[in-house]
Amino acid sequence: MSEQVIQTWTPKTRLGNLVAEGKITSLEEIFESGMKIKEPEIVKKLLPDLKTVLVGAGIVQKQTDAGEMTRFSAVMALGNENGWFGVGKGKASQMRLAIEKATNVALLNIIPVKLGCGSWECRCMANHSLPFKTVGKCGSVRIVIIPGPRGLGLVAGEKVRNLLSLAGVKDAWTRTYGSTSTLSSIAYAVYDALKKTHSLSSGQ
Repeated sequence: MSEQVIQTWTPKTRLGNLVAEGKITSLEEIFESGMKIKEPEIVKKLLPDLKTVLVGAGIVQKQTDAGEMTRFSAVMALGNENGWFGVGKGKASQMRLAIEKATNVALLNIIPVKLGCGSWECRCMANHSLPFKTVGKCGSVRIVIIPGPRGLGLVAGEKVRNLLSLAGVKDAWTRTYGSTSTLSSIAYAVYDALKKTHSLSSGQ
């Protein structure tokens, strides 16, 4: 996330102005107040250490009167490896633009992830896993994430492992069901599962 992007940013929303002026200094404040993030630059400024991962990319061909039109699609995931995670999808005439668009959508979709130690084998109270079992769905894909003891690592396929690492989850068992070859569905199923860690813990 380059400093140049942040320096040349002209906020278009009230929230953007509050962040640019330093009156809001954390994403926690934004989520606690219930305000909606409409500018990706807000997240870039408040979480400069975000890491991004290209989950999947492809070519989308559409038949038009003028012939076949080719567009590129990309699915991006991002996180700070410490409780923040986002997923986004984008399409454009060039792959670079599709990735850029997907990244911006992921920034707008960023969510807080409740970390903890919900494993009965561990109970160390450190934030190395999730506080409880959670289930996420997208399309035909369903993923179950179960808290694991410290040192277990992530028992998951490579894609799921990368996604959980972005959120800051270090130890967990996972089970996936459905069309797990559909990478975008996998990403959004993980997103759905992690989103529930915050909403369920907030409701308790």
